[in-house]
Formats: sequence, C-alpha cells, structure tokens
Amino acid sequence: MSDISNTKTLNPFPSGRSGGALLVIKIGGNIIDDEAKLSSFLKLFAAIDGPKILVHGGGKLATQMAGKLNIPQQIVDGRRITDAETLKVITMVYTGYINKNIVAKLQSLHCNSIGLCGADGNTILAHKRIHPDIDYGFVGDIDSVNTSFLKTCLSNEMIPVIAPVTADKNGQLLNTNADTIAGEIAKAMSNLYDVTLVYCFEKNGVLMDINDEESVIKKINRNYYEQLKSPSRADGEVKIFAGMIPKLDNAFEAVNDGVKKVIIGKAENIKELISGNSGTTIVNE
Repeated sequence: MSDISNTKTLNPFPSGRSGGALLVIKIGGNIIDDEAKLSSFLKLFAAIDGPKILVHGGGKLATQMAGKLNIPQQIVDGRRITDAETLKVITMVYTGYINKNIVAKLQSLHCNSIGLCGADGNTILAHKRIHPDIDYGFVGDIDSVNTSFLKTCLSNEMIPVIAPVTADKNGQLLNTNADTIAGEIAKAMSNLYDVTLVYCFEKNGVLMDINDEESVIKKINRNYYEQLKSPSRADGEVKIFAGMIPKLDNAFEAVNDGVKKVIIGKAENIKELISGNSGTTIVNE
C-alpha cells in the first residue's frame, strides 16, 4: 500500500468509476473549536451511508497551545508562518488531540474510522512551499495523493479522518491547508469514484449579501460565477464578497478536474447539503 498515485493518476477501472459514490467532507475551526457543535456534527456524519472521507482543520487550539509554550506566532495574509517549534505544536495538536478526539467520538457512534495525516501510508506527498517574497517555513504544497491506500481503507469499511499535516519524500512533516487537502483528495479519488466534495464553513452557503444569511445562491456554474465576480455597472462592486472567491476558485478547479460537484454550506446542515436542500452547489456546466 505504499504506491503513491498522483492526483492526475490514470483510472485503474477503464470501464468507468466502479467505486460508486464517495463523499469528501471538510470541517473547519468553527466546528472544531466548539465541542457541542462537533459532537452534533459527528452524529450526523456517522449516520451518512456509503463511503466517505472526513478532512478537518486545526481551529484555535494550536495557537492557544503555542501561546502557553511562549512560541511566537506569525500570520501573513491570513496564513501561518510555520517555524520548527510551531510545526511541533501543530503536529501534536492537529494529528494528535483533534484527530484522535474525532476518531474516538466516531467509534462511539459505531462509525469505524481511522485517523491519518499525510505521512500515514504515504497518504499525501507534498513539498515545502517556495515563495519569491515570503518564507512560510514548514508549509507544504501537495504533489500527490495515495488513492490506492485510501481505497483500501474505504473497501474495508474504514472511514479516513485526515488531519492537515503532510510529509515530503525525505520524511519532513509539513503544515498544509485543510481546504487544499480536501480538494486534492476529491480530485484524485474522482478517478475511482463519483465524488461529491462538501466544504463546511460558518455561512449557509455563498451569499449574494454577506449580511443576509437567507441570500444563499443555490447553484453556480462557470458563466454565472464570472458574472458574480464582475463589478456591477451601478456601484462598481462585485456581487459576492471577496473572501469567498478563493473558495469558489478551488471549487471550480475541483469540478473541472473530475469532481462531480462541490457543495458549500454549514456543517450543522450536512444532511440537507448532501440532499441538495441547503447550501450552494458548484457544477461544471
């Protein structure tokens, strides 16, 4: 199970995606940091039938732990600079407490799961980020996903729960964005399954008005997205708030690279998101 399949790997099932449907669901800090919300979500997640993969972020606990250990934290453009000491904290918190807490709760719900990071089973191979102006430290960008290993887990009815830490070919651990991990896993597994990727965050979906939770845009294709990003002739403003653009760019990259659809919405509404009765659905039409 050490074979590493690139995200562009050839489909080993030439007659089609014989693995059936697969859900890749990502949850973030708004759920991770709230024990009650996390427990409620995991009950809903455990009740979902069929193959599924859960990717989780890190929340605030690593920052809090670094503060207690007097390890200074530096954030540039919303991204954590990961020095050697911070990497130790992230690894302990993300792959340790948070990941195993989720796995233990799922096991108590009779949802057989296995906690992983990128290093386990060579699940995700990455490299240290190279940036012309900023040294992000031990931050990783993904090279490949070991689809055969993940498929083995799923075939044995084990639910992978993946923490946002990867490793390079030399064994160096790397802090890696959880949204990116979810997207790359979804794209890679789309060679084997009909994949739906669900990004859970604090809003009901993509909003036409950031101040109105009811202004959810139900469905977005590429042409409509370009319209939404274009400044209004009346006021010169885009119709969706800027913070959503990176998420939507990632979503369209995923559907353009084999993912069946991407859904964006609240983790608390996961059943409704999957059924199409909540959130925003991104499609390649």
